[in-house]
Amino acid sequence: MFGVVRVLLLGGALAAATLLGSSDSALAGLGQPSPWQLGMQQAAAPVMSDVIWFHDLLLWIITAIVALVLVLLVVVMVRFNARANPTPSRTTHNTAIEVIWTVVPVIILVVIAVPSFRIMFAQLNTPTADVTVKATGKQWFWSYAYPDQGKFEFDSLMVPDTDLKPGQPRLLSVDNEMVVPVDKVVRVQVTGADVIHAFAVPSFGIKIDAIPGRLNETWFKATKEGVYYGQCSELCGKDHAFMPIAVRVVSEQAFAAWVEDAKKKYAAGPDAAPRRAAEAAPAVSPMALAASTAAAPAPRTVD
Repeated sequence: MFGVVRVLLLGGALAAATLLGSSDSALAGLGQPSPWQLGMQQAAAPVMSDVIWFHDLLLWIITAIVALVLVLLVVVMVRFNARANPTPSRTTHNTAIEVIWTVVPVIILVVIAVPSFRIMFAQLNTPTADVTVKATGKQWFWSYAYPDQGKFEFDSLMVPDTDLKPGQPRLLSVDNEMVVPVDKVVRVQVTGADVIHAFAVPSFGIKIDAIPGRLNETWFKATKEGVYYGQCSELCGKDHAFMPIAVRVVSEQAFAAWVEDAKKKYAAGPDAAPRRAAEAAPAVSPMALAASTAAAPAPRTVD
C-alpha cells in the first residue's frame, strides 16, 4: 500500500516537472546535464522532440494507471473489510469486469505501440545525408573521419581537469570536437576498434553500439547551433567514464571553413593516443631484444 502511494507521489512529481519543463523552466539542460536536473535534456533534433513527447505521454499513462490501482485498493479496504462486510460475497465470475480488464489494457498497449513504432522507424530510417561522419570507439577515446570532406581523420580525447578552460564542463570537454553544420542531415557511421562502445548524445536522441567488425549507422539533424555533449554508454573498460563525445554545431559557412582548416591540420592522419604513448616510451635496443629472444624457452613439439 505504502509502495503504491510512493509511486503515485513520484508520478505526480514527474508530471508536474513535465508541465514546468514545457514552459522553459530550465529543469533540463540543452546539450549537457544541469545541476538538479529532472527530466530529459532539451531536444536539439526532431527525433529527440518525438522521444520527449512519447516520454511525457507514457508518464501520464503510468500516473493514471497508478492512481486507478490506488483507488481500487482503497475501495477494497473500505468496503470489503471484515467489519464493513461481515458476510463476504461468493461471486466467482463477472463477465463484464473480465471483459473490461482484458480490453482496456489492450487499448492502452495499442496507444503506446503506435507512436513507439513511428519513432523507431524515424530513428532507424536514415534520410539522404548531407554530411557523413565515421565515429570509431577506442580505449578510451573517439576517432572521427569525414569521408565526404577530404577523408581526413582525427582523435578526440577528454580534456584533463587541470587543462579545463572557463565554461568547459568537467568530464565532457574534449580537445578536438566533432563539427557538423546546422539544419543538415548528419549520418554517423559507428564502429569499435577494440571492444564494444556506444555512441550517445542525449539532446539528439541518438544512442547506438560501436561494435568491432561491424558498421552501425544512426543520424541526426541539429536545429540549433551550440555544443552538445554525450558519452560512451557501454561499459568498455577502466576508462569508460572518460571518453566523452562533444559535437559542435555551426553554420554552413563556418563548417566549410572548418573543413578547409581540418584538411591541413589533420593531413598527416590521426594523432592517436597510442601513437603518442609509443613516442613517449623508451626505445628498446636491438641487443636487449636479441637477449630477451635468446632467453625465451624454445617451443615444445608434440609427436
